[in-house]
Amino acid sequence: MNPVHTATRSQHDTSMLRRVAFASTIGTAVEYYDFFVYGTAAVLVFGQKFFPAGDPLIGTLAAFATYAVGFLARPLGGIVFGHFGDRVGRKKALVVTILIVGLGTFAIGLLPDYQSIGLWAPVALIVIRVLQGFGVGGEQAGAVLLTAEYAPPVARGFFASLVQLGAPAGFLIPAGLFALLTGLLTHAQLIDWGWRLPFLGSIVLVAVGLYIRLRTEESPVFREIQQTKAVESRPVVEVVRQFGPTIVKGVGAKLIEACTFAMYTMIVLAYGSVHGVNQAMLLQTVIVAVTLELLTIPLADMLSDRIGRRATCLLGAALHVLLAYPLFHAIDSGSRVAIQIVMILAIPVGHSLCYAPQAALFPELFPARVRCSGIALIWQIGSLLGSGVLGLVAVKLIQSTHGAAGALIAYVVALGIVSMVCVWLLPESTPRRRGGADLHDWAHREEAMAEAGAEAPVAMPVPSALQR
Repeated sequence: MNPVHTATRSQHDTSMLRRVAFASTIGTAVEYYDFFVYGTAAVLVFGQKFFPAGDPLIGTLAAFATYAVGFLARPLGGIVFGHFGDRVGRKKALVVTILIVGLGTFAIGLLPDYQSIGLWAPVALIVIRVLQGFGVGGEQAGAVLLTAEYAPPVARGFFASLVQLGAPAGFLIPAGLFALLTGLLTHAQLIDWGWRLPFLGSIVLVAVGLYIRLRTEESPVFREIQQTKAVESRPVVEVVRQFGPTIVKGVGAKLIEACTFAMYTMIVLAYGSVHGVNQAMLLQTVIVAVTLELLTIPLADMLSDRIGRRATCLLGAALHVLLAYPLFHAIDSGSRVAIQIVMILAIPVGHSLCYAPQAALFPELFPARVRCSGIALIWQIGSLLGSGVLGLVAVKLIQSTHGAAGALIAYVVALGIVSMVCVWLLPESTPRRRGGADLHDWAHREEAMAEAGAEAPVAMPVPSALQR
């Protein structure tokens, strides 16, 4: 091959990898922006604006029930967009999902409240949440997949982790906006109109994400299976038939990560309010911890490239189990120092170790022709059970136990144990930990395992220039 052509192709592939990673990160940020802007507003505002009741905690419970409804639509969205991504293309699916999620968040900022239109206000909110959940169902899986399929195998964890940075970024932006609005506005102004600004501001992220995504190219792996006519006609049916046990273990592996991030960043605000803990102080400690995670997520995935995805996830899940009691004890004490120490151990360390490797681990579990569907099912069912159910159960537990932390601690510990068992049962998928097999051996093994219906992890072919 012409050396000049090879060098040019290498530069193009590297440039496209950066663009794909950035586009995927923006999309993930839009998803988590929606996740946290709604969760924060559910604690601070929505109970009064959309679900008025005599007991403020009842209004908050209703707001979180609507929050959970959005998660119910995620598995359906994962099935539809997983099929779409495996049949039509990863890029096209991501363009559609970012529009659904982002425009839904913007629309919430325009909704009339209960006082203006009565029962239609919560009904409209529920409809939008369902549509958003449907879009999110395909967003995260497609985003991590597109980047993972572009990345070189030996550094797949690191490059895929860049997509995971969208989670802390998606939290920090609305949290920062709400903190700023809380400081600048009176409580009455925040309740009246100030809460709408973070929702309306989401349109900026959507515009940037859409622009970048339209300028990316389709995954080289998907282009290859299209050219060889290897596209699966019923990818969801096929992945469930051949890889059902892997999907179940993947869902279990995700539970503790999905649960604890929602617990540490949203539920603690509701718990703290019941115990009279200063909300501004609590939110500030969370913001500091999540900011640090922007640094620790890439480090955790670099670690997973060396010691393995499974070992890294196990460390994170074990740490979450150990921190369940200290977290609530620190909040009960009201000590800023104690809360901050536990938050730093829980989010930048514990959550990063669980969350970061998923972007490489889940794609490596499936062959390319059903990969988008497999990841989507794991991600969205795990998120539904770990985060969506938690949003409803946690507030109900706080209400029924009059603010006691025992049930919440038991909930976290139970999910942590389930996740540790499921991670242990998954095969190690990191190429470096699988004997250093070269790319072509992995590519051939992928098809052989798919034909045999095996569940061993599979590698993903990448552009030839990135193999160097």
